[in-house]
Amino acid sequence: MRINRLLQGFRNLRFLFSEDPQKWYLALNGNTVSSGVNVNEDSALRLAAVYSCVRVLAESVAQLPLKVYERLPSGGKREACDHPLYPLVHDRPNDEMTSFNWREASMGHLCTWGNSYSFVDYGGDGRVRAIKPLLPSRVRPKRTDKGVLVYEVADEKGQKAVYLKEQILHVAGLGYDGLIGYSPIRMAAESIGTGLAAAQFQGKFFANGAMPAGVLEHKGTLGKEAQARLKDSWERIHKGVDNAHKVAVLEEGMTYKSITINPVDAQLLESMKLSRSEIAGIYRVPAHLINDLEKATFSNIDQLSLEFVMYTLSPWLARLEQAMNWRLFLPSERPRYFVEFVVDGLLRGDTKSRNEAHRTAIMGGWKSINEVRAEENMAPIEGGDEHFMQSAFTTVGRIVNGDPQGGGR
Repeated sequence: MRINRLLQGFRNLRFLFSEDPQKWYLALNGNTVSSGVNVNEDSALRLAAVYSCVRVLAESVAQLPLKVYERLPSGGKREACDHPLYPLVHDRPNDEMTSFNWREASMGHLCTWGNSYSFVDYGGDGRVRAIKPLLPSRVRPKRTDKGVLVYEVADEKGQKAVYLKEQILHVAGLGYDGLIGYSPIRMAAESIGTGLAAAQFQGKFFANGAMPAGVLEHKGTLGKEAQARLKDSWERIHKGVDNAHKVAVLEEGMTYKSITINPVDAQLLESMKLSRSEIAGIYRVPAHLINDLEKATFSNIDQLSLEFVMYTLSPWLARLEQAMNWRLFLPSERPRYFVEFVVDGLLRGDTKSRNEAHRTAIMGGWKSINEVRAEENMAPIEGGDEHFMQSAFTTVGRIVNGDPQGGGR
């Protein structure tokens, strides 16, 4: 079975090596960075900081409601629940996954590969009937001899097919030409490699019993076979976390001498903290969201969370919305309909601040009571659609003259 899986893997990747072997070798194996670690989209996720950042971004985007809206002639918008695209983007893009799963996977691809691809399946009426995510490792944008953009996609059997750009929903991150995005993993390979190397060192340190390595000293002379037998016996008894701190019995006047420095003295922990901070900065994720509370306080966490929405999530949401608006709607529908993520829930803040904002909106006349109640997931009330405005706003002179409404004297 293992051989069959290997053969299937080679078939899946056969098309990758057909035109640019060097490029795809790097794509599969990663770049060997200064720390000696191979870094690629798969190995990078084994570093806790990278996985945490990718998970925060992917789940944050996936949890936001994605809705279809219609622009009203009088201005404003309405939720277009009756549009055929609404159940696809809001509930189920295909018969195998939910909208949450699809958007989570797409955002995960953007955070690792720098590109997200989905196959758009059209019905006979020209409307979208299903959206299915594609693995970025199997997709290659290319141009024909006439300069037309197409997408070369390999299936599970390694067979490749060419699709028109209208059949692929492509969301690209920051990139060379605005078409293909950089891979954040490749761009930050050195920082990620340093973190992986530190994690491997830590694992090997504990694998050796979390005890300093050292030498066994003997006053006499031991042959090579005796030395090997003594070394194997010592490691078998004392190596590993389960055997740490066991009592060592030394015979024939042997002594144990430590020669390894403590990992704290080697600034291992400081190095891992620096790597974690750098990776959080690369993804622009606040440190407290990946469980680093060293610099977080009760007074600034709310502000950091708001900045996460405004400066981290908003650019990603704009990319996703614009790509979907252009690819998923009929040309005749684009000026009228659009998709949009609802981020109000992430910007609500604490209860006191939210209620103060609602009070200002109602008293200012630009929100009705029922609009505020809808934002708080409360049922509408009778008469709640009216807009109110205070009418006693006047000048000091009119109040002194006993005429606050500005009537006759």
